[in-house]
Amino acid sequence: MTLIVHHLNNSRSQRILWALEELGLPYEIRHYQRDAVTNLAPPELKAIHPLGKSPLLEDNGAIIQESGAIIQYLLDAYGEGRFQPDSGSKDALRHMQWMHFAEGSAMLPILLQLYTSRLGDAAAPLQPRIAEQLSSHFAYLEGELGASGHFVGDDWTGADFMLSFPAEIAVMQGQGEAYPKLAKFVAAAHARPAWLRAREKGGAYYGY
Repeated sequence: MTLIVHHLNNSRSQRILWALEELGLPYEIRHYQRDAVTNLAPPELKAIHPLGKSPLLEDNGAIIQESGAIIQYLLDAYGEGRFQPDSGSKDALRHMQWMHFAEGSAMLPILLQLYTSRLGDAAAPLQPRIAEQLSSHFAYLEGELGASGHFVGDDWTGADFMLSFPAEIAVMQGQGEAYPKLAKFVAAAHARPAWLRAREKGGAYYGY
Protein backbone atom coordinates (compact mmCIF):
# COMPACT_ATOMS: atom_id res chain seq x y z
CA MET A 1 0.00 0.00 0.00
CA THR A 2 1.37 3.38 -1.07
CA LEU A 3 -0.89 6.26 -0.07
CA ILE A 4 0.07 9.78 -1.12
CA VAL A 5 -1.93 12.88 -0.21
CA HIS A 6 -1.46 15.88 -2.49
CA HIS A 7 -2.08 18.48 0.18
CA LEU A 8 -2.69 22.20 -0.35
CA ASN A 9 -2.11 24.56 2.55
CA ASN A 10 -5.20 26.25 4.02
CA SER A 11 -7.56 23.75 2.42
CA ARG A 12 -10.15 21.10 3.06
CA SER A 13 -7.58 18.38 2.48
CA GLN A 14 -6.80 18.68 6.20
CA ARG A 15 -9.78 16.36 6.72
CA ILE A 16 -8.09 13.68 4.65
CA LEU A 17 -5.02 13.76 6.87
CA TRP A 18 -7.28 13.52 9.93
CA ALA A 19 -9.08 10.47 8.51
CA LEU A 20 -5.78 8.78 7.69
CA GLU A 21 -4.50 9.41 11.20
CA GLU A 22 -7.71 8.06 12.74
CA LEU A 23 -7.38 4.93 10.61
CA GLY A 24 -3.71 4.56 11.55
CA LEU A 25 -2.64 4.25 7.92
CA PRO A 26 0.86 5.06 6.68
CA TYR A 27 0.94 7.82 4.09
CA GLU A 28 3.14 10.39 2.41
CA ILE A 29 2.25 14.08 2.10
CA ARG A 30 3.22 16.13 -0.93
CA HIS A 31 2.84 19.76 0.04
CA TYR A 32 1.65 22.55 -2.26
CA GLN A 33 1.41 26.24 -1.36
CA ARG A 34 -1.22 28.72 -2.47
CA ASP A 35 -0.15 31.76 -4.46
CA ALA A 36 0.38 34.62 -2.00
CA VAL A 37 -1.48 37.09 -4.25
CA THR A 38 -4.28 35.09 -5.87
CA ASN A 39 -4.68 32.45 -3.12
CA LEU A 40 -5.00 29.88 -5.90
CA ALA A 41 -3.36 26.47 -5.99
CA PRO A 42 -0.01 26.27 -7.81
CA PRO A 43 0.14 24.97 -11.39
CA GLU A 44 2.12 21.92 -10.22
CA LEU A 45 -1.14 20.34 -9.07
CA LYS A 46 -2.33 20.25 -12.68
CA ALA A 47 0.36 17.69 -13.36
CA ILE A 48 -1.58 15.38 -11.04
CA HIS A 49 -5.13 16.34 -12.08
CA PRO A 50 -6.28 18.64 -14.93
CA LEU A 51 -8.29 20.89 -12.60
CA GLY A 52 -5.29 21.45 -10.35
CA LYS A 53 -7.32 21.02 -7.17
CA SER A 54 -6.64 19.49 -3.79
CA PRO A 55 -7.14 17.16 -2.03
CA LEU A 56 -6.07 14.29 -4.21
CA LEU A 57 -5.24 10.82 -2.94
CA GLU A 58 -2.93 8.47 -4.77
CA ASP A 59 -3.21 4.78 -3.97
CA ASN A 60 -0.78 2.61 -5.88
CA GLY A 61 -1.03 4.88 -8.92
CA ALA A 62 -4.81 5.40 -8.85
CA ILE A 63 -5.92 9.02 -8.34
CA ILE A 64 -9.00 9.63 -6.18
CA GLN A 65 -10.50 13.13 -6.14
CA GLU A 66 -13.20 14.91 -4.10
CA SER A 67 -12.98 14.93 -0.30
CA GLY A 68 -16.11 12.89 0.33
CA ALA A 69 -15.13 10.25 -2.22
CA ILE A 70 -11.62 10.05 -0.76
CA ILE A 71 -12.86 9.52 2.79
CA GLN A 72 -15.46 6.99 1.65
CA TYR A 73 -12.78 5.17 -0.33
CA LEU A 74 -10.49 5.02 2.69
CA LEU A 75 -13.27 3.72 4.93
CA ASP A 76 -14.34 1.07 2.41
CA ALA A 77 -10.82 -0.03 1.46
CA TYR A 78 -9.04 0.17 4.80
CA GLY A 79 -11.57 0.94 7.53
CA GLU A 80 -12.47 -2.65 8.43
CA GLY A 81 -15.89 -1.45 9.55
CA ARG A 82 -14.62 1.52 11.51
CA PHE A 83 -16.01 5.07 11.25
CA GLN A 84 -19.14 4.19 9.31
CA PRO A 85 -22.45 2.45 10.05
CA ASP A 86 -23.27 -1.06 8.91
CA SER A 87 -24.31 -1.22 5.27
CA GLY A 88 -28.06 -1.14 4.78
CA SER A 89 -28.79 0.27 8.22
CA LYS A 90 -30.85 3.39 8.89
CA ASP A 91 -27.69 5.17 9.99
CA ALA A 92 -25.96 4.20 6.74
CA LEU A 93 -28.45 6.28 4.75
CA ARG A 94 -28.01 9.22 7.13
CA HIS A 95 -24.24 8.85 6.86
CA MET A 96 -24.31 8.91 3.06
CA GLN A 97 -26.48 12.03 3.03
CA TRP A 98 -24.19 13.91 5.42
CA MET A 99 -21.12 12.91 3.44
CA HIS A 100 -22.64 14.60 0.39
CA PHE A 101 -24.14 17.53 2.30
CA ALA A 102 -20.70 18.65 3.53
CA GLU A 103 -19.38 19.46 0.06
CA GLY A 104 -22.75 20.08 -1.57
CA SER A 105 -25.30 22.22 0.25
CA ALA A 106 -23.03 23.38 3.09
CA MET A 107 -20.17 24.66 0.95
CA LEU A 108 -22.18 26.74 -1.53
CA PRO A 109 -22.95 29.70 0.78
CA ILE A 110 -19.49 29.47 2.33
CA LEU A 111 -17.83 29.77 -1.06
CA LEU A 112 -20.21 32.51 -2.18
CA GLN A 113 -19.30 34.50 0.90
CA LEU A 114 -15.59 33.96 0.23
CA TYR A 115 -15.70 34.99 -3.43
CA THR A 116 -18.08 37.94 -3.09
CA SER A 117 -16.03 39.35 -0.21
CA ARG A 118 -13.46 40.31 -2.82
CA LEU A 119 -15.94 42.38 -4.83
CA GLY A 120 -16.45 45.15 -2.31
CA ASP A 121 -19.61 47.23 -2.79
CA ALA A 122 -20.45 45.36 -5.99
CA ALA A 123 -21.45 42.34 -3.88
CA ALA A 124 -23.86 44.31 -1.67
CA PRO A 125 -27.07 43.08 -3.41
CA LEU A 126 -26.04 39.46 -2.78
CA GLN A 127 -24.92 39.79 0.82
CA PRO A 128 -28.34 39.51 2.56
CA ARG A 129 -29.17 36.31 0.68
CA ILE A 130 -25.74 34.80 1.36
CA ALA A 131 -25.95 35.72 5.04
CA GLU A 132 -29.41 34.14 5.28
CA GLN A 133 -28.18 30.95 3.64
CA LEU A 134 -25.14 30.73 5.90
CA SER A 135 -27.29 31.16 8.98
CA SER A 136 -29.85 28.61 7.86
CA HIS A 137 -27.21 26.00 7.05
CA PHE A 138 -25.33 26.52 10.31
CA ALA A 139 -28.59 26.37 12.24
CA TYR A 140 -29.52 23.16 10.45
CA LEU A 141 -26.19 21.58 11.40
CA GLU A 142 -26.64 22.77 14.99
CA GLY A 143 -30.06 21.17 15.17
CA GLU A 144 -28.96 17.89 13.63
CA LEU A 145 -26.05 17.23 15.98
CA GLY A 146 -27.08 14.38 18.23
CA ALA A 147 -26.90 14.23 22.01
CA SER A 148 -23.77 12.13 21.49
CA GLY A 149 -22.05 15.10 19.88
CA HIS A 150 -22.00 13.36 16.50
CA PHE A 151 -23.98 13.62 13.32
CA VAL A 152 -24.50 9.86 12.94
CA GLY A 153 -24.79 7.45 15.84
CA ASP A 154 -22.82 7.67 19.05
CA ASP A 155 -19.24 7.79 17.83
CA TRP A 156 -17.00 9.40 15.23
CA THR A 157 -17.73 8.64 11.59
CA GLY A 158 -16.67 9.82 8.17
CA ALA A 159 -19.61 12.24 8.26
CA ASP A 160 -18.03 13.96 11.26
CA PHE A 161 -14.72 14.24 9.42
CA MET A 162 -16.48 15.84 6.47
CA LEU A 163 -18.71 18.18 8.47
CA SER A 164 -15.84 19.40 10.60
CA PHE A 165 -14.95 21.97 7.95
CA PRO A 166 -18.27 23.86 7.75
CA ALA A 167 -18.50 23.64 11.56
CA GLU A 168 -15.02 25.15 11.83
CA ILE A 169 -16.06 27.97 9.50
CA ALA A 170 -19.00 28.80 11.75
CA VAL A 171 -16.77 28.96 14.81
CA MET A 172 -14.00 30.81 12.98
CA GLN A 173 -16.52 33.49 11.98
CA GLY A 174 -17.26 34.12 15.65
CA GLN A 175 -20.58 32.29 15.77
CA GLY A 176 -19.67 29.79 18.45
CA GLU A 177 -22.08 31.39 20.93
CA ALA A 178 -24.91 31.25 18.43
CA TYR A 179 -24.19 27.60 17.69
CA PRO A 180 -22.83 26.11 20.91
CA LYS A 181 -23.24 22.49 19.81
CA LEU A 182 -21.14 23.15 16.72
CA ALA A 183 -18.53 24.89 18.88
CA LYS A 184 -18.40 21.90 21.22
CA PHE A 185 -18.15 19.54 18.24
CA VAL A 186 -15.20 21.48 16.81
CA ALA A 187 -13.46 21.57 20.20
CA ALA A 188 -13.91 17.80 20.58
CA ALA A 189 -12.51 17.17 17.10
CA HIS A 190 -9.51 19.40 17.73
CA ALA A 191 -8.77 17.61 21.00
CA ARG A 192 -8.41 14.22 19.33
CA PRO A 193 -4.82 12.96 19.10
CA ALA A 194 -5.36 12.01 15.45
CA TRP A 195 -6.53 15.53 14.59
CA LEU A 196 -3.53 17.02 16.38
CA ARG A 197 -1.14 14.74 14.48
CA ALA A 198 -2.80 15.71 11.19
CA ARG A 199 -2.52 19.40 12.10
CA GLU A 200 1.17 18.99 12.91
CA LYS A 201 1.89 17.22 9.63
CA GLY A 202 -0.36 19.31 7.39
CA GLY A 203 0.30 22.71 8.92
CA ALA A 204 -1.91 25.45 10.30
CA TYR A 205 -5.01 26.31 8.31
CA TYR A 206 -7.65 29.02 8.53
CA GLY A 207 -6.44 30.08 11.95
CA TYR A 208 -6.42 26.57 13.45
